[in-house]
Amino acid sequence: MTKNIFFNIFKITKKKKILFFLILLFIFNNIYQWTPKGKEISFQKMQDKFNSQLIRKFKYTMRKNSITNLYYFLLEAEDLNNIFFQTQILEPNAVNIINKFKTYPNIKEYEYKTDFYYLFLLINKIPILSLFINLVRYLSSVIFMFYILNNFLLRSGKLKNNPLISNKQKLKFNFKDIAGNEEEKEEMKELIDFLKNPLKYSSMGASIPKGILLEGPPGTGKTLLAKALAGESGVPFYAVSGSEFVEIYIGTGASRLRKLFKEAKKNIPCVIFIDEIDILGKKRGNDILDSSSERDQTLNQLLTEMDGFTSSNGIIIIGATNRTDMLDPALLRPGRFDRKFKIGLPDVKAREAILKVHVRNKKIIPNIDFYQLAKRTSGMNGAQLEAIANEASILTIRNKKELITMKELEEAVDRVLMGPAKKSIKYDEEERKMVAYHESGHAVIGLKLKNAPKVEKINIIPRGSIGGYNLMIPDKETLFSSKKRMLANITSYLGGIVAEELFFDDISSGSAEDLRKANEISKFMVIKYGMSSLGVIQNTEFSDAKIIDEEIKKIINECYQEAKKIIVDNKILLNKIANLLLKKENISKEELDKLF
Repeated sequence: MTKNIFFNIFKITKKKKILFFLILLFIFNNIYQWTPKGKEISFQKMQDKFNSQLIRKFKYTMRKNSITNLYYFLLEAEDLNNIFFQTQILEPNAVNIINKFKTYPNIKEYEYKTDFYYLFLLINKIPILSLFINLVRYLSSVIFMFYILNNFLLRSGKLKNNPLISNKQKLKFNFKDIAGNEEEKEEMKELIDFLKNPLKYSSMGASIPKGILLEGPPGTGKTLLAKALAGESGVPFYAVSGSEFVEIYIGTGASRLRKLFKEAKKNIPCVIFIDEIDILGKKRGNDILDSSSERDQTLNQLLTEMDGFTSSNGIIIIGATNRTDMLDPALLRPGRFDRKFKIGLPDVKAREAILKVHVRNKKIIPNIDFYQLAKRTSGMNGAQLEAIANEASILTIRNKKELITMKELEEAVDRVLMGPAKKSIKYDEEERKMVAYHESGHAVIGLKLKNAPKVEKINIIPRGSIGGYNLMIPDKETLFSSKKRMLANITSYLGGIVAEELFFDDISSGSAEDLRKANEISKFMVIKYGMSSLGVIQNTEFSDAKIIDEEIKKIINECYQEAKKIIVDNKILLNKIANLLLKKENISKEELDKLF
């Protein structure tokens, strides 16, 4: 292995040859700059200038006359007016003369230079060669500067020049390593069969989809699905990001795409995965000037490469995005991205399976109820669930335990959702009491209102930017929401501020996030879902803003009154919950059920 590393370092590539040549030019440029450029005068005149204290610095070099075979000093001096002069000082007294010049009080600087006499003699005798050398000097400096700038100094941000070919991997990764997304995995089985047996399809005249578009929120497993597809089929996998093809230099992105596809065609069958493809495939503008932009040239190259495939090529392109609305229509037409998979957030069963996958290699006690844990993670994606398993491992080590328990897993859920507990922050008694009643208000709405999310856990220990929180989960997970369920959610969000107003005759800034969510839901009900007195229409025109605001206000007020009625009717229960919170700071669903 050491031998391979050695040969890799000293392997003469085209890039290294160019760099070596430029370094030689740069060195020669500096050597040539040492050639004296001053006006040639006699030694006597030079000596007079030194004696008159008109010289402030000088340089000298020992040389050999090729005709007389005698040594002499070539001296270059600069006077007080920055004018250069040069002369020759013959031996045998040259050394003594130079040493004498060094002692003059007006001399600020002197330097001995290396001898390149024969090179300088040749240059000075042939004027055309001298002109050519000067041209090479300046060009080499400019070229060397741009080469270093482009290849070494600007390798960040949009100027990053990643070698895409080095991303080629043959993955040992399959669908067993992914939980959830069962339907998508089934759809991909025939693609795997195509990659393994392409002749079976081409012999029947069948064409496999050339492109697959995976759409969904971040962290839902789009990249994992692409890796599993390549891993199951045992083919090379090229992973790139859309941002790697969008540069400030026009034509750079298109060139990189050509290189990527050229390499992929050498390794068919294979999979090319383009993450964040919306950056690369963004809709082209209508302005005629936009047609020359770097982004459009890169997109045009991608369209050309995808359209040029045949069913026997064995290259499948997988794009991942959470913004399909930004993609150019030409990219979505049949023949390019034929299939589109919507990767959504996992349901409770999928979350349970994902959690089990992520704890497979961890030391954990048996009989953990992953279903109950999955219920507490409603709305989380796969990446967050992986973070929960990792946080639980860290907490177990911190607590000096050998096995992960349910306690660490529950704390990990809280840390991923809201951040670590800030136990060092101490409320005064009035603030602590207000937080307890605020959270109890949410809990009472959840307990007494049908369709409202149910309480799983209440906590009044500060986390992140919040003073306390209610872990509330829907009574059942559905693919869509109804008007009654949305109204119940708004009422639940208003439970905290209503409790503050009724018990303290005051409201706190801690309700800001609750109010934002309540207003957001009510706004969507009016302008998007047709769930207001305006009727089943979608209306977002600015001219109707006042009417829309009135409808939103009407929904909020109705839910506020509903929350107020429930809390007034259940003051005793709310007091019990608040007092238990003040005592324990943390209440589970089981403890809450005992208060009935």
